[in-house]
Amino acid sequence: MKKILLFVLLSTVRLVAQKTAPPAPYGAVPSPQQVQWQQMEYYMFIHFGPNTFTNKEWGHGDEDPKVFNPTRLDARQWARTAKAAGMKAIIITAKHHDGFCLWPSKFSKHTVRESAWKNGQGDVLRELSNACKEYGLKFGVYLSPWDRNHPAYGTPEYNQIFANTLNEVLSSYGDVFEQWFDGANGEGPNGKRQEYDWNLFRGVVFKHQPKAIIFSDIGPGCRWMGNESGIAGETNWSTLNTDGFGMGSAAPSTQVLNTGNENGKYWIPAEVDVSIRPGWFYSPDTDDRVKTLTHLMKIYYSSVGRNGNLLLNVPVSREGLIHPNDSTRLMEFRKTVVESFKTNLAIGKTATASSVRGKDTQFAASNLIDGKFDSYWTTDDAIRQGSIVIDLGKPTEINRVVLQEYIPLGQRVKSFKVEAWNGSQFVLVDQQTTIGYKRILVFPTLKTAKVRVSILEANACPVLSEIAIYKAPELLSNPEIARNKQGVVTISSEVADPIIRYTTDGSEPTLASTRYTAPFNYAKGGTIKARAFIKNGTESSEIIPASFDLAPEKWSVVGEESGRSLASRAIDSNPRTIWQTARQEGSKKHPHELVIDLGENLNLKGFTYTPRQDGQSGGTIYQYSFFVSENGKEWKPVLENSSFANIKNNPVKQEIPFASPQKARFIKLVALSSVNENENWASAAEVGVLLN
Repeated sequence: MKKILLFVLLSTVRLVAQKTAPPAPYGAVPSPQQVQWQQMEYYMFIHFGPNTFTNKEWGHGDEDPKVFNPTRLDARQWARTAKAAGMKAIIITAKHHDGFCLWPSKFSKHTVRESAWKNGQGDVLRELSNACKEYGLKFGVYLSPWDRNHPAYGTPEYNQIFANTLNEVLSSYGDVFEQWFDGANGEGPNGKRQEYDWNLFRGVVFKHQPKAIIFSDIGPGCRWMGNESGIAGETNWSTLNTDGFGMGSAAPSTQVLNTGNENGKYWIPAEVDVSIRPGWFYSPDTDDRVKTLTHLMKIYYSSVGRNGNLLLNVPVSREGLIHPNDSTRLMEFRKTVVESFKTNLAIGKTATASSVRGKDTQFAASNLIDGKFDSYWTTDDAIRQGSIVIDLGKPTEINRVVLQEYIPLGQRVKSFKVEAWNGSQFVLVDQQTTIGYKRILVFPTLKTAKVRVSILEANACPVLSEIAIYKAPELLSNPEIARNKQGVVTISSEVADPIIRYTTDGSEPTLASTRYTAPFNYAKGGTIKARAFIKNGTESSEIIPASFDLAPEKWSVVGEESGRSLASRAIDSNPRTIWQTARQEGSKKHPHELVIDLGENLNLKGFTYTPRQDGQSGGTIYQYSFFVSENGKEWKPVLENSSFANIKNNPVKQEIPFASPQKARFIKLVALSSVNENENWASAAEVGVLLN
């Protein structure tokens, strides 16, 4: 009997010893906190402060703090909205570049304590952190080290002052899941740029919030994606080389930030920050310019769907509430995402793989369709390619495939392809590069009984945790509104035989609104809203708004220079064409200017500048002066040494109001500097005027 027991015991030990070991981690790997952060996927950014009330993107710090006076501030409404939208957290701008603190800081005289709100007794961070706890959301804070108000900014003493403000926030409001650092750096009172002590700042974070993810250009918790348009790179590695780099102008190039570094030294995944409106702070001028559902879905697929987290900014209004237009769009967005990924067609089906690690069932292909992140399929160490076939059992309509790597063991896949069975062979659906935590492929609806995923190249044996297949609802194509230089508007749609209705009075188009049948004149400008209807009006597209300035039909450029591109391209009503001045070499620099004859005297209330829209920033104007004239000889300065705030990262149309109306026939835009250092030339897609 003892011999039998000994034999059974030895056999059991031998079986345990023969159990296949999992793959060793490859390269840089995430911390447990970074894995949890990645699984959040989607959360809210809130920009709120004096800029909300002054209609500025970057305040100068000289505003009266009493301007901050929300009449109905309700942080619980913000949290309720975020929760209902499917978001997992809220990050708020506790202190932006203007230096205004949303809490009564002991280290500043530019805070809610000096504001008119609640007679100086309020604390926005307290109210929001409590609301986040109530609704089960994580709480995060943005604190800009740039301070355009504090007199110590630009001196060695300021770094400790900023560390003190960090200490206040991070020790007073409970758990902080993410500390958001902006690398912006401006001139101090003595004309010097602040030399930030990032080691000191990060030390304060880790002292009080050791599990917090630190966001910056170079992490170390997560990184900026290199743009504010919501678009991660089609290739997106979660690893980055940061040795020798810094924040702001010392950061890696935006291209590197957008794609990461293959085999990078550190695990620093991408966070994609973008606003639901054209700007980051609330403006009543943008109430009708909330991003469309179609646009938000595109952002979702190019952020969460490309191995990034989506931080969607929803600015709080002057009342202290999330505007109904924003919350309505958020609910539409949530509904569409839920409907798109509600039913995983691969669950319960059959998955087979070309090879399985050690032929061990613990690494079987069935792990890919069990809906569990912590189970995975992998191969032997020497095998870096492989394929998995998912048999759906019958021809099924599909248009989305979701892939996930098991990132606790690193990011490995360099390229892959997805194919669908057409009854006789597999045909290519899509071929891409990286996967990472999550990759979503979007393609036209097709019918197939089998889907094959092939790993074409990997830096180590591939380790996939999930393959999911979906049939998402199709969104109707939205109409497109365009206007030429003569002011003639055309409205087009990809919908077959659409009925397009439009309005010009700000109301929402219905089936009773004017029907678009032919181009029409709209030279004076304003806002047009259009919607396409099909199936006798039972289905419709989204409402698409388009705002226009005065049409430049009578305009001409005065003294057009012989630069790289004709200056007239800045007034051709085509944002795809670009005016570029000649590049100047050497140390001597001259301002670049554009002089426009409006053809008649007009009463102007402002001007507009649209930077180039081709994804490049070369020549984009940062600092400028603007002049008006009635005769083209005597010029009156209206704005001098002004700047387009944040235009490099958010290159949208700039609408600049004047302090008072100006009568003019001629206008002159003088470019004083570009968004890129040591670049002495200027560019523009369009320049326009706003009529009084």
